[in-house]
Amino acid sequence: MTAAPTGGQYHLRHAGPDGAVEAIVTEVAAGIRELRVAGFDITEPFPVTSQPPGANGIVLAPWPNRVAGGVWELDGERQQLDISEPKYGNASHGLLRFTPYRVVSQSSTSVLQEATIHPQHGWPFTLETRVHHELVDDGIRVTHEVVNRSGVRAPFAIGAHPYLRAGDTPAEDLVVTLDAASAFTVDEQKIPNGTVSVDGTPYDLRAGVRAGDADLDTAYRDVTPDADGIRRTTMHGPEGDGVELWQDESFPYVQVFTSREFPRGDGTGLAVAVEPMTAPANALNSGEGLRWLEPDESWTGAWGIRRVWS
Repeated sequence: MTAAPTGGQYHLRHAGPDGAVEAIVTEVAAGIRELRVAGFDITEPFPVTSQPPGANGIVLAPWPNRVAGGVWELDGERQQLDISEPKYGNASHGLLRFTPYRVVSQSSTSVLQEATIHPQHGWPFTLETRVHHELVDDGIRVTHEVVNRSGVRAPFAIGAHPYLRAGDTPAEDLVVTLDAASAFTVDEQKIPNGTVSVDGTPYDLRAGVRAGDADLDTAYRDVTPDADGIRRTTMHGPEGDGVELWQDESFPYVQVFTSREFPRGDGTGLAVAVEPMTAPANALNSGEGLRWLEPDESWTGAWGIRRVWS
């Protein structure tokens, strides 16, 4: 039997009050391969025979998005990461994209996995990472933990890369809404080179924008939290049913990516990634959002995806 490119497949099921919540979480990259509520897909699924298209569903650690040229500086010394995005010449999406995680514990509704980031080219630290996927009544909650095992203080940032879906509604017809006041501009390598107010720009999602009319690979900050400190991005179809990605105060940034190269049948089409991030692209150089852990210090943060009814 041919092994799945994403390794072991952990099938989760929860009997929610509005119907079964079901997910498939993968061993490689601790990704979400399928997620649905009452038969209504709230992420883009992909086949077990496939690698995650466009990094679909994977965990991004110890940095999300890109490091310019794969180069950063630590205590005055140049660090050169492996170039994993040749098209733009960057190190992209961290060091665990093709790494199998180990199961720590598992039940019918949840799975806790861990992976260690060991020292390697441009990364002289050891971090233990854990990812807990837990089904809840209307979707999934994902909790991350990072522990520094380096013996010296170490930096990190965390992100995830789900593509959201609202049942069978074509992605073009989904309305994307995000209450964010500013967005990052980028250079030709897709590295941030400034921020702008979203007022009067194509980046403004506060009133909702039809995904088919958007062209975004854009990180947002100054995202307005609710009274509980939660930031929310929603996508809904013409009938009102939709999906929401929420992120706690540990994840103050979010990337919205309207990919038109997502596999669709015999060709490609539109899919929308909504990526919770603790820091924006190139944080190892800019320092924005970057967190530093002392030896044996730990950090936790959470985000999730839920179905929204009209």
